[in-house]
Amino acid sequence: MATATLTSKGQITIPAQVRASLGLDTGDRIEFVAIGDGKFAIMAATHSVRDLKGLIRKPVKAVSIEEMNQAIALQGSSAI
Repeated sequence: MATATLTSKGQITIPAQVRASLGLDTGDRIEFVAIGDGKFAIMAATHSVRDLKGLIRKPVKAVSIEEMNQAIALQGSSAI
């Protein structure tokens, strides 16, 4: 198990094993995500929006601007 010590300034050095596992390099950012019960997960936050390409598949049928406007109008009228 990798451990780190908190400095008086609230800083830690992430152990090399953890940095390698997360694919972190100098200057990369990390996120601390609360997972409950006082526990956090550390995640690399170095990915760009381009990394999301292909995550969501294309719709089977393309939607026209008119169809989008109609859907928005219908949603707006039901909110009243």
